[in-house]
Amino acid sequence: MQVKNLTLSGSTLTNIKAFSLAKDLFLVLSFAIFTGLSSQIKIETGMVPVTMQTLVVLLSGILLGSKKGAASQAAYLIMGLTGFPWFARGGGLAYLFSPTFGYILGFVLAAFVIGLLTEKGLGKNIRTMILALLIGEIAIYLPGILWLYNFVGLENLLAVGLYPFIFGELLKLLLIISFLSLGRKKD
Repeated sequence: MQVKNLTLSGSTLTNIKAFSLAKDLFLVLSFAIFTGLSSQIKIETGMVPVTMQTLVVLLSGILLGSKKGAASQAAYLIMGLTGFPWFARGGGLAYLFSPTFGYILGFVLAAFVIGLLTEKGLGKNIRTMILALLIGEIAIYLPGILWLYNFVGLENLLAVGLYPFIFGELLKLLLIISFLSLGRKKD
C-alpha cells in the first residue's frame, strides 16, 4: 500500500487561515450582537434591570472559549460605548457613568473566566459545569456590585445589585445546563 504525501501550497494555507479568521470574527461579532439583543429582553426592577444578557455572556465563554468569548463581550462593550443602543438602557460614552456599567465590565471578565475554566476541563460533567457557571456569575456580579457601590452605598448594595437577580440567574443556569446536556452522553 502506497501513501502519497499531501502538501498544501502557500495560497491554500493562506486561504485556510483567512477562512478561519473570518469564521472567528463572525462568531465573535455574532455573540456581541446576541448580547446586545438579549439586553433588550428586560424587566425594569429599579436601578439595575433584569436582562437575558448573562445567559449569552456565559454561553459566549463556554462555546467560543476564553479569548474569543472575551473578545465578543469586548466588542459588545465597544459598540455600546460608541453609541449602538446595545446596553439595557441605551448606549454611548455617558454609560461610563451608569450604575450598571460595572456589570458590563464583568461580562468581559466572565466570558474569559468561564471559557478558561471549560478549556481546562471544568465543564466535563454537570457538577463541574455548575461550578464553572457559578464562578462565571461571580465574575459578572463582583465588578457590577463594586461599581454600583458608588451609586447606592453599602447599606443598599446587595438589595439593589444582587438579591433581585438570584432567582433569574438560577433559571438561566438551568437553561444553559439543559442546553449543554442535549448533546452530551450521560455522565
